[in-house]
Amino acid sequence: MSGGERKPVYTPDDLAGFDARRALGKPGEYPFTRGIHPTMYRGRLWTMRQFAGFGSAEDTNQRYKFLLEHGQTGLSVAFDFPTLMGYDSDHPRAEGEVGKCGVAISSLADMEDLFRGIPLDRVSTSMTINGPAAMLFCFYVAAAEKQGVSADKLRGTVQNDILKEYMAQHAWVYPVEPALKIIVDMFEWCAEHAPLWNTISISGYHIREAGATAAQELAFTLANGFTYVERGLARGLDVDAFAPRLSFFWDIHNDFFEEIAKLRAARRIWARHMKERYHAKQARSCMMRFHSQTAGVTLTAQQPMNNVVRVAYQALAAVLGGTQSLHTNSLDETLALPTEEAVRLALRTQQIIAHETGVAEVIDPLGGSYYVESLTDQLEREAEALFAEIQSVGGVVRGIESGWFQRQIARSAEAFQREVEAGRRVLVGVNDFLSEDDHPVEILKVSGDAEDSQRRRLARLRAERDGAPVAERLEALRRAAQADRNVLGPMLDCARAYCTLFEIRHALESVYGAYREPVFF
Repeated sequence: MSGGERKPVYTPDDLAGFDARRALGKPGEYPFTRGIHPTMYRGRLWTMRQFAGFGSAEDTNQRYKFLLEHGQTGLSVAFDFPTLMGYDSDHPRAEGEVGKCGVAISSLADMEDLFRGIPLDRVSTSMTINGPAAMLFCFYVAAAEKQGVSADKLRGTVQNDILKEYMAQHAWVYPVEPALKIIVDMFEWCAEHAPLWNTISISGYHIREAGATAAQELAFTLANGFTYVERGLARGLDVDAFAPRLSFFWDIHNDFFEEIAKLRAARRIWARHMKERYHAKQARSCMMRFHSQTAGVTLTAQQPMNNVVRVAYQALAAVLGGTQSLHTNSLDETLALPTEEAVRLALRTQQIIAHETGVAEVIDPLGGSYYVESLTDQLEREAEALFAEIQSVGGVVRGIESGWFQRQIARSAEAFQREVEAGRRVLVGVNDFLSEDDHPVEILKVSGDAEDSQRRRLARLRAERDGAPVAERLEALRRAAQADRNVLGPMLDCARAYCTLFEIRHALESVYGAYREPVFF
């Protein structure tokens, strides 16, 4: 799908000079091309997550319990758009969006309700949030404390990848430099207080969903990862103190073998750069651990049952590529948030792959394939060429500020769309193999009750909490930001005092300012 030529057949000639010992090694050993664990899925299956969240915290809490009862092994939180942007549910800019595309979380009280009855020392939780990521993490830590669970027992991931937001998804709060500073603050705080927590999920998913090719997703995501490493080193942190808790998040698109090769190349590139460029000494610093999600952008509103097939093949590619965690999209997600029936089928897809196909029994079964190894090498070369281009425009931050990344992604998206509209690329049920009797599917409808209840909850929270510590702790957070100190400790104190999401956002915004995207097109 990246536009490269494909031969009709691959032979040993395509791997001339290929050194299996150097390029592949063994599973669980540098350069980790064949996987990061010696036994891979023979020892432990990947974590099966379903991205879930809608309406109020109570609504989503019931969905989580449903998923856990049906065999899910990790929770993945989808937040509504006001929360993604750091707004309380009763903020004027939140009107009409509360609980619509995810769960509404405006304070510690909401986070407590979200995980009520779910022991946080026994589940792994992934939170897809970026601009206000540190704030939601602090709500989570404070909610765990209420359960009697200390931060050093918590396992999970907060996405916290602000660079790809400027490139692709656009859910930001602060300008680039202070946003990066908060991320490094989190690296530092978690290294001491929450050593099992993954402090960032460096995300190619949204770059790909915005229109990037596989090679661009690979290169832009890894370049972002290198930038985070460099910022941590600039802070004076030992690379081996924070790099083992960096994780990644990849999109699994339609081109089956390209996606498998992309994941294998990603592990190898990351390992080599961490060892040779950043002088990491621990093997865990060189291991790329990642979550995968099937490609939402490939789902179609037309003939939505076809999405079940697309998702199954994409999920299989993720497993053959060696993912540590996987979310399978539901067939109805192009139309609305998924129904319980659709979510169950998506989860069953993973369980069938795990327990019925036999693919989990052999580690990297495609290793040594003339085609897959050739494609892995090709994607690695393309990524390295893109790294050189990124350096030529001044690096990742300068590339964002100048709009270079945004333009590259937009051009790829436009080229793909032109191929679809011209009929040169077939989308089954969309521009070919059409059907007259395309029956609609049942979809989940989220009522407006969540917004009303959230407004009432916030009014009650503000009336009942002690206002003095709220003001004191927000002021302490402002002073920490002004003094360029680590803001995680003061932010956690704000969360414990039931300061709201927007109050915390605003306290930092008064120091850091707000990001406004320049016009690039």
